Amino acid sequence: MSQKILQTGVQQQQQQQVQQQQMLPQQVLLVRLMEMPVQALQQRVELECMENPWLEKKEVGEDDYPGLSSSSGDEPEEGASDAAYDYRSEDDMPDFLTGPSHSNNAAEYMSYDDTLSLTDRLREQMADFELSDHEKELMEYLIGSLGEDGLLSKSLPILADEAEIYQGIATNPEELERVLSILQQFDPPGIGARSLQECLLLQVRRDESLPHRDLLIALFEKCFDDFVHKRWQRVAQKLKLHEAEIEELQREIQRLNPRPGGSVGAKTADRAQTIQPDFLVDTDQDGTITVSLSAAGQPSLIISPDAEGQQDAFVRQYVERGQMFITALQQRSETMMRVMQAIVSLQKPFFQTGDETLLRPMKLEDIATRTGYDISTVSRAANSKYVETTFGTFPLKWFFTHRATQTSEGDDITSRQVMAALRRLIDTEDKRRPLSDELLAQKLKAKGFNVARRTVSKYREMMGIPVARMRKTP
Repeated sequence: MSQKILQTGVQQQQQQQVQQQQMLPQQVLLVRLMEMPVQALQQRVELECMENPWLEKKEVGEDDYPGLSSSSGDEPEEGASDAAYDYRSEDDMPDFLTGPSHSNNAAEYMSYDDTLSLTDRLREQMADFELSDHEKELMEYLIGSLGEDGLLSKSLPILADEAEIYQGIATNPEELERVLSILQQFDPPGIGARSLQECLLLQVRRDESLPHRDLLIALFEKCFDDFVHKRWQRVAQKLKLHEAEIEELQREIQRLNPRPGGSVGAKTADRAQTIQPDFLVDTDQDGTITVSLSAAGQPSLIISPDAEGQQDAFVRQYVERGQMFITALQQRSETMMRVMQAIVSLQKPFFQTGDETLLRPMKLEDIATRTGYDISTVSRAANSKYVETTFGTFPLKWFFTHRATQTSEGDDITSRQVMAALRRLIDTEDKRRPLSDELLAQKLKAKGFNVARRTVSKYREMMGIPVARMRKTP
């Protein structure tokens, strides 16, 4: 009896493993396409059409992607879930997807490394470390706080305060320090450093095979000021080095990168200069909202008619590959639209008026609940995507705002609403008797904003508004 149960368990385990392998190629392709902003998607489509002789582009029409525009920010249909995949059994799976030649290079086939930003590269590496949900949240925040050079310019206490104010993340400098130490293990070496000195030390300590590694560490730890000012004679005296050894150190230093994020950022700099929106949201004078994907965001592809009736295995392989790519594009478009519709539905007052103080608290979980997608799917759909509205072009992540406090009636309000109310109070105050932070907090409470004096001070500093005595005029 026990042997039969054991055999049954083994069979179930084997069946489950086979199913996961069958689903992987389609899942990977969809995930990759979902992460791409519209510029990267265009490049990926062009590449696929070049590599697949049986895949062709055609003019986009409304019938090609039904349901990719909607009015009034309509809610997604109930019961939505992650996009279904076409291949459900071994018989349905194309041979080239299940064969060893494909499984060994599936990631390479679906790669778009040339289009990845520094932020995307760092986020991918998070999976290599065991992080709690809170640590993942802090890691995302730290990655988003890096400069284009890959360095962290703000101090951890300031970042801890800003995380609480702007992101609604409760943390402290010690906790950020611990997560930062993990980030500094990511590639490229030197990422997340808070100074040039730390950046160079991180790179040297990482490479145990580096010639003169111990001397370089001693140089950056004990003689950094002399190094910065090129006082090499003093360096030689302190470290007791000969001229030849100094020259060798100088050659090794030239291989280090003071801007670890710069090489990645340079690849995407041209794309960053011109933002191409992924979505279009038009608002009529009567408040009617129309949501659509940009034309570039919904490429329409077909299998060449010349492939019809072809029995050649080589042709069949490319036809199946093309069909999978077309299906993934359709699934991407449908998922993107549902996410955008949910955002518009939740933030409808903003899209009707353009008043950012009307943005309500919204998290990834809120969109996931409304669409039925996983939070990771929503995150991929929103990351690095832009929407063009009647009131300007905005990154999708701009609409995700955390609750800062509550009104006296218990309604959630965002930090933008609090800061807008605070600015109005300061703009209308008597400049001969400007309001202190304590009085500003009292007036905000009278308006229903339950914030403390310390919070008022933080918001005022974030907006670049000086203290009361500095605002006073004769």
